Amino acid sequence: MSKQITFNKVSEMPMVAVSSGDMEWNKTGAWRTQRPFYEDKTPPCSAACPAGNDIVKFIQKISQEDFEGAWNTIKEESPFPGVCGRVCFHPCESKCNRGSLDEPIAIHALERFVGDFGSRLNKKIGKAGEKRKEKVAIIGSGPAGMSCAYHLARLRYDVTVFESFPLAGGMLRMGIPSYRLPREVLDRELSDIEALGVQIRTGVFLGENLKFEDLKNYQAVFISTGAHLSRGLHIPGEREKGVLSGLDLLKKTNLRKRVKLGDKIAVIGGGNTAIDVARSVIRLGKKATILYRRSREEMPAFEDEILEALEEGVKIRYLVNPIRVGKKNGLKRLECLRMELGEKDESGRRKPVPIPNSRLYIDVDHVIVAAGEEIEASVLPEGLEKREGIIVTRRDGSTGIKGMFAGGDLTSNQRTVAHAIGSGKKAAMAIDAFLKGKDSEEAIVQNLIGEGPSFSIFGYLHPGERLRNPHVVAFEELNMDYFDPAKRQGEEKRAIKERIKGFKEVSSTLSAGIAMEEAERCFNCGTCNACEVCYVFCPDASVLKREEIFSHEMNYDYCKGCGICFTECPRGAISLKEEAR
Repeated sequence: MSKQITFNKVSEMPMVAVSSGDMEWNKTGAWRTQRPFYEDKTPPCSAACPAGNDIVKFIQKISQEDFEGAWNTIKEESPFPGVCGRVCFHPCESKCNRGSLDEPIAIHALERFVGDFGSRLNKKIGKAGEKRKEKVAIIGSGPAGMSCAYHLARLRYDVTVFESFPLAGGMLRMGIPSYRLPREVLDRELSDIEALGVQIRTGVFLGENLKFEDLKNYQAVFISTGAHLSRGLHIPGEREKGVLSGLDLLKKTNLRKRVKLGDKIAVIGGGNTAIDVARSVIRLGKKATILYRRSREEMPAFEDEILEALEEGVKIRYLVNPIRVGKKNGLKRLECLRMELGEKDESGRRKPVPIPNSRLYIDVDHVIVAAGEEIEASVLPEGLEKREGIIVTRRDGSTGIKGMFAGGDLTSNQRTVAHAIGSGKKAAMAIDAFLKGKDSEEAIVQNLIGEGPSFSIFGYLHPGERLRNPHVVAFEELNMDYFDPAKRQGEEKRAIKERIKGFKEVSSTLSAGIAMEEAERCFNCGTCNACEVCYVFCPDASVLKREEIFSHEMNYDYCKGCGICFTECPRGAISLKEEAR
């Protein structure tokens, strides 16, 4: 440490102003009344991700060309980057702060890139070590069940998954067409889970060759049997030959079974299943018309899927409600009423109201009902509470039966892959806490991301590391002086004429160069990415670079608390607090 330079007489002083030493002896930090400090705040994308991904971190890794690090980051929280990168409805993008400047980051495309990169490297998560003595049974191999199995295996539990279908994957395999989710992508990510030691037993039917008393050797059970029953229309003629279930058609096409259909098909419904059915019908060489009783604005299907369906030739007739299935000249004759929209109902959408004397008839070869799905509650054990069509659980996923947890579509009306993945992870943390004699609900609450539906297992596995402030960073907290508009990079789609010829995947994965370019658009909200703005602007040289981990820290011996770093930080990763007296 240098000492203060003093002069005893004028002749000792230099002839001109010159730096003869430094100011390290003068610890100006003692003057400070406020203290700047770095902290990870919650990016809005992460807060909105039902699967609980650390989105900003994996995008940072992509921008640094650390694709393997990005893969490891996603796999910390989710076993399905390749799946989610294709079929997730990406609510993260609707909350992305970048959208207030130009366009949101293409998060789902970046996740898909990372998932596919991992497959090219043949990357797998290594086994966690010697298994614990406790055994866990999981009923259902859909996204919730396999997410739970994945995280429990990483926590060293002996896990067995029971599945009624001949192949694992649940609705990922049976309910999503391969033009959206290729079978090889699903198979490789399921094999990653099996590589952890998870045993999957297929062809096992709950209530038939598997009863709950058969599970007495398991210390915990997670039920994720999904919603596999098609909801009926409850109209005359609906059980006649030529009226099919949307889920049954998807299952047959996904199992590559032959489907006999006439030329003109009416699909009844407005959700994702209806869109998937109609687009599958087009690929089978038939004409598909969706009949929906509300308007376009009320359709629950994802907007991107609706647009692609329209591109491919699917017709949609709005404000039409079938009331009877009849016959005429060998065709199915749908008797319908025209509708208008009234006040909002319990779903938040405007309620369809019949218009008097507005009857119309639509002749088709087949009618496919895709008006929603329901759970099969009759095979579930007594003691599980059912309300409004779902099984009721506590916040941690536990049921009224000790040691029994439930999740996925069985317990939620959200019915998305991302929500199911998140619920399986939450259940794995709760089961681990339960088996270790801890308060499982407290363990869950402590690992909430922001105030949304997301949970982080990283915080559960590594308490005290990379603590995150639950405050969700708003666009107004960012410094836009450091960002220029930049075009969003998207995936390329196959030509429409090619798409409708079969069930090959519609879109392609980003190249490495495009993925890095898109990742660099990210604001990194609330997260230091070592951009060095604070380092450059600090008048006291009290910002220290830590290049080995791409971050900075403050030297409080000299920081006077001027707040310039706080004001200039592009991403709101610096906070100020009053200095303790």
